[in-house]
Amino acid sequence: MRLNQGHLIRASILASCLLIIGPLMAQSVSTTPQATTQQTQPSPERVLSALRIRAWPKLNGETKRLDRKRFFLIKGSLEENRSLIEKLNQTPALSRDCYYRGIGASEALIKWLIKGDCDSVYCREVSAEDVSGSEAVPEFQLAYARGQKEFGSGDVALKWLTVNLRDEIRNGFYRRQQETLRTLVLGAETLSKAKAQSVMTDRKGSAYFTDLEPGTYVVSNLLPTEIGNVSILWNCQVEIKPVELSIAMKKTLTLTNDKSAPKKCFVEKELPTCPAQGK
Repeated sequence: MRLNQGHLIRASILASCLLIIGPLMAQSVSTTPQATTQQTQPSPERVLSALRIRAWPKLNGETKRLDRKRFFLIKGSLEENRSLIEKLNQTPALSRDCYYRGIGASEALIKWLIKGDCDSVYCREVSAEDVSGSEAVPEFQLAYARGQKEFGSGDVALKWLTVNLRDEIRNGFYRRQQETLRTLVLGAETLSKAKAQSVMTDRKGSAYFTDLEPGTYVVSNLLPTEIGNVSILWNCQVEIKPVELSIAMKKTLTLTNDKSAPKKCFVEKELPTCPAQGK
């Protein structure tokens, strides 16, 4: 059979198409199962954990649950943070009593602060008894009298009493503590090259650090906590392991000053005695 020129052209085009499509079809068949396998493999995920702490020191032989106390979680071991811990142990801390006596605060105010374990007058409500009762605080009486003149109402004056207190009485000690803490936290983060977490304990003295990468950490209050006539500085090493969150939440680090505890990681010092200063 004789082929005309049209048949020859079409045959040539068909052959060219097969040369191009054939390898592409073979490549598609060989790579499709591999692509499917890669898509079905789960991507690795970070395993985050948590740590519960309990601040339960002993006071006169009884367990005291510290509420409203701040603790920090610092990346690294005790050895890796040695220079920071040595600085914490050697730095003299300003006690609450020494601060308030140093600015000429009354004994009644200091007693009021101790009763609520307060660093400032904002930690609990000022009541009418604190102004006119048998244990009235002179600073509160003066601020209340100023408020009555300013607001024309005893109830309003009591509610806004703190605004008429001297600034150093109102929150001077708290501000000084916060300034010191900021410096210490910056030093800890510079040394560990990681962000430090912080938490505050609840009414039961408990708190949780969450979203933790597995590794070694140090739990510290950075500034000594006043309890009775002593101060306590905690620096406790903990290991965070990659376990299920429900299991991690059950692990508890108890911060105590019990010398018989199996894991002693505190320094306890007697608070200095500071004489009252003239106003």
